[in-house]
Amino acid sequence: MSEFEVKNMELRPGDKLKIKGKILEDAERFQIDLGRGPEDLALHFNPRFHDGADGEVIVCNSKREGSWGSEQRDRTFPFQRGAEVKLTVKVTGQGFEVELPDGRELFFPDHLGLDTLTYIRVRGLFKVTSFKFS
Repeated sequence: MSEFEVKNMELRPGDKLKIKGKILEDAERFQIDLGRGPEDLALHFNPRFHDGADGEVIVCNSKREGSWGSEQRDRTFPFQRGAEVKLTVKVTGQGFEVELPDGRELFFPDHLGLDTLTYIRVRGLFKVTSFKFS
């Protein structure tokens, strides 16, 4: 499992984060986390290739002071093991618009109300090849 972590960055409403990478052949899941740190995540984006309840599913959640919120589960699953993917996360005042590899957008509301995101982590069997803010 690999982990890519950036601290002390600044993402605000109107900013976009673009991540390109490769999903490894034996991936079961990977995650992209945005927030203030590992215990305060405004967005936990977690595609799962095999989830006990739903099979292939994208799970989004937030974490406040180490406690998880309510999961949002999306059964539309545009990911394939071994594929190169590009994901764009747009920070809005209300939440996060994640542009998926098939062009569809997934929205997750901001439950933490942070005006600035200072932490990002990409974890799992996903190799980051490019990373940019705009």
